[in-house]
Amino acid sequence: QLVESGGGAVQSGGSLRLSCTASGFYFSRYCLTWFRQRPGQEREGVAGIDSQGHTIYSDSARGRFTISRDNVKTTLNLEMNSLTPDDTATYYCAAMEDYRGHPSLSGGQFDIWGQGTQVTVSS
Repeated sequence: QLVESGGGAVQSGGSLRLSCTASGFYFSRYCLTWFRQRPGQEREGVAGIDSQGHTIYSDSARGRFTISRDNVKTTLNLEMNSLTPDDTATYYCAAMEDYRGHPSLSGGQFDIWGQGTQVTVSS
């Protein structure tokens, strides 16, 4: 199970920190990724981290967002800075067993999903 928190409303240029708390699976062995779905658009991968801590970012997230994991607390985080209205979306965390050995932004491979948390950025 994955449960997201930390979403909310913020003005353009602001920051938010999303968290995702996991339970029921061997967290440290899993790849974890943040996805988002903007209004009227398909879901997209934003940032991913594998079991070894290697990370991957989408072009829009690179340099502004930072993904991290805490295997002791079984928590995934996403620090988001310099937010713009284009970042307005429902953000989801997802997990899959790390059998590939690298992080992924491809949603079709993930089999555990959270319920989502809304982020709204106003101009």
